[in-house]
Amino acid sequence: MRRRRRFRAAEAAAAVLLLALGTACGSRLPESDFQRDDRTHTRVPAPGDGSPIRVGIVASATSPVGGNAFTGPRDGARAWFERLNERGGIDGRRVEVRECDDGGSGVGNNECVRRLIDDGVVALVATTALDYAGAPLVSRARVPDVGGQPIGAAYATYPHLYSVYGTSAPRNGKPGWDGKLYGGTEVYRYFKREHGARTAAVVSYNQAASAAYARLVERGLRAEGYRVVTEQVDFALPNFRAVAADLKEQGADLVFDAIDGHGNARLCQAMDDVGAEVTAKVTNVQNWTSAVEDAYRDAPRCRNALWATGSSRNFEDTGHPAVREFRDATEGLETHAQWQLEGWAAAKWFTDAAGACAKEPEGITRACVDARVGRADGYTAGGLLLPVGFRVSPEPPTHSRTCLSVARWQDGQGWVSQGEMTENCFDVPQLAYEP
Repeated sequence: MRRRRRFRAAEAAAAVLLLALGTACGSRLPESDFQRDDRTHTRVPAPGDGSPIRVGIVASATSPVGGNAFTGPRDGARAWFERLNERGGIDGRRVEVRECDDGGSGVGNNECVRRLIDDGVVALVATTALDYAGAPLVSRARVPDVGGQPIGAAYATYPHLYSVYGTSAPRNGKPGWDGKLYGGTEVYRYFKREHGARTAAVVSYNQAASAAYARLVERGLRAEGYRVVTEQVDFALPNFRAVAADLKEQGADLVFDAIDGHGNARLCQAMDDVGAEVTAKVTNVQNWTSAVEDAYRDAPRCRNALWATGSSRNFEDTGHPAVREFRDATEGLETHAQWQLEGWAAAKWFTDAAGACAKEPEGITRACVDARVGRADGYTAGGLLLPVGFRVSPEPPTHSRTCLSVARWQDGQGWVSQGEMTENCFDVPQLAYEP
């Protein structure tokens, strides 16, 4: 089972609101804490002397999309490393986390990347950047970026960058295959097969990125034989009530969107107001959080029709030991989210690779961690992720057997898993698109 990157609604919403912000991060350490890495000409912590293992986490914490929109993976990774250090670290060495908020801008991201590389981090972990402008620098420095969120096309473009979802793209400096990425139709196949859905609506803003993503969703739905209803609202003055009324009139079974979280909540409220009931209001992994009841407090019917799909195990699935460990370590967080679990999985991935490197003569180095992660073929972080790999396919995919994690929100229970994610699998076509 090979997971391939899918362009998601979060990307469209982020593109809608992208602004240029600057930030700074990090600090320098004494020269005695470093030795020179002859391969990258960058100072790195000396192995084997008990010094901390430094990792960097870049997150667009203060991005224009809004507070906490991009902090979930950071929080999950931070929790993993805190628990790891309590247990003795890696081979007796504690992990020292260097965090950097890039402000959601390319300028800020470049600054974060430069400082963290200069500070001698062995790897970046759980990167979640609205504008990953520093990706080429990370790749040139051969710093492994482990388990990052593929918000843009960087993880399907540059070597040494490893998305939490994996990719089979060549990563030769061009996105995907000659500038094209591919996404499957497994989400649409799932609702068609499991719930008999036949009519689907796609709601977008009258904004280029939002509209482009909506067109991609429409293509996938039509490829699966759906009747598709398109709805577009003004970004500045959206009339969600009119959209909701038309959804009711058209008899939509499913609603997909290319709008932000606030817009989704307003759309759901409008659907409740006009009595538009659907089989599923489908959202994405970024909105898969425990804050649903509050965010959708004015839309109880629509709220209980919310479904989320992704490539990782439901954070509410505490019957699974790996999820239970995550929840125990993060019980102090105000809310829980799927992106936190994926950040936790990314940090575990780095730890597994670094632990293996500790047994090698060269110790825990950038080159060793990079080689370990790059050879991954079926990595699951103890069952938290669908199998992840980076085996290159020279030709773009036409079809793929793809699995997905599915959960439905239910008041009083939270997100309820719908089947086992390793069994929600479909042979589906892969559709090309340009990032």
